[in-house]
Amino acid sequence: MGDRTKDTIEGARLRAADEGRAPWRAWGPYVAERAWGTVREDYSASGDAWGFFPHDHARSRVYRWNEDGMAGICDQRQTFCLSLALWNGVDPILKERMFGLTGPEGNHGEDVKECWWYLDSTPTHSWMTWRYHYPQRPFPYAELVHHGRGPAEPEYELVDTGVFAEDRYWAVTVDYAKADPTDLCVRITVENRGPEAASLHVLPTLWFRNTWAWGLPGQDAMPRISADGGGTLVAEHAELGGLVLTGEPGGVPVLCDNETNTERLWGTPGRSRYPKDGINDHVVRGAPTVNPERTGTRAALWYRLDVPAGETSVLRVRLSAGSTVPGDVALGGGFDEVMTARKVEADAYYAALTPAATTDDEALVLRQALAGMLWGKQFFHYDVAR
Repeated sequence: MGDRTKDTIEGARLRAADEGRAPWRAWGPYVAERAWGTVREDYSASGDAWGFFPHDHARSRVYRWNEDGMAGICDQRQTFCLSLALWNGVDPILKERMFGLTGPEGNHGEDVKECWWYLDSTPTHSWMTWRYHYPQRPFPYAELVHHGRGPAEPEYELVDTGVFAEDRYWAVTVDYAKADPTDLCVRITVENRGPEAASLHVLPTLWFRNTWAWGLPGQDAMPRISADGGGTLVAEHAELGGLVLTGEPGGVPVLCDNETNTERLWGTPGRSRYPKDGINDHVVRGAPTVNPERTGTRAALWYRLDVPAGETSVLRVRLSAGSTVPGDVALGGGFDEVMTARKVEADAYYAALTPAATTDDEALVLRQALAGMLWGKQFFHYDVAR
C-alpha cells in the first residue's frame, strides 16, 4: 500500500517543511516537563545531579541548558517558551513543572509522580492535545518523598495518597492549533471533576531562556517582555523580532525576570529585584515580587476561574510572531475555525496512516502512541567542554 498520507493537508505541510518552503516545525513541544536534577544542570564537584539542583530550587533558579514547563512549546532553539502554570489555591507553590522522586528518594529509583497524557499530535505540530489531572487538595509533596517503602515494596504513587478521593481534581486539557507556522491558537479547557464548586488559577506563561547571563560573546543581548495595559504581552528579541501573547479579557499581566533568586537560595544579592520565582510568590503569597513597571523576561496572564461542580470553563490565548495583533483579531473571527480545521486535518492524516483492518481501539492506540513520540521531541543543548 502506498503512502496515503501524502494526499492529506498535513502531508502537504510535511513536504513543505522538508523542502524548506514553510517552517512548520519551527515551533513545537520541545520543552521538557522537568529539567531540575538532570546531568546537564549539575556543576557539583561530586557529580550529584539530583542533590545539586533539586525540585525546590527549580522555581527560583535559572537553567543554563534548557527549560521546563507543562504543556510547553518553544522555537527550535528554545529562545522563547510558552507553558502552563496552575494553582489550586491551597498548594505552597504554583504547579509549573512535573514533580517526582530522585534516584535516592524512590524505592525503585527515579520516578515521576504526576498524572498527565499526550493525547494527540500531528508530525508538524499543527494540532496537539495534552491533558493533566491536578488535585484540588494540597499536592502531597512531602508524603510522596517520605513514603517509607523499601525496594521489595511497590512504588508509592500519587493515587495511593488519596489526594484524588471523591474525584476532587481538575482535568485540564490544552489544545494547540497553528494558523500558520508562527501563529499558534491555544485553547485551555478546565473541568471541575469535584463534587463542589471550586476555583483554579490558570497562568499561560511566556519567557525567554536565559542566554545572556553567562558572559558568552554575542549572547548578551537582553530580550524584553512588556504588558500593553490589557490582556496582551508583547515580547521583543534581537534575532526573533516580536512575539505577541493575547489572552481572554480578565487576565492580569504579571512580570518578573528569568534570573536566579540568589537571595532565597544562598543569601546573596542577585541580578534582578524581581527574579524567576516572582510570579509564584506574588500569586501564592501576595508578595510584591512582580515588576510594577510590568516589564521583564518572564511573564504570565493570570486568570482565576470559578467553576461549578461538574462544569467546564475555557480560556483562549494566541501566540503570534510580529509586533502587534489586536485582541479582536487574535481571539475573534478565525480562532475557532483554525481549531476546527486542524482537528479535522489531523483526523484525515491518521485515517490515511491507519491500516484498513484496524479496529477503532487499535487506531486509538496507534494515534496516541505516536502522539507520545511527537510530544517527546525535546530541545537538547549541551556544550560538554563548557
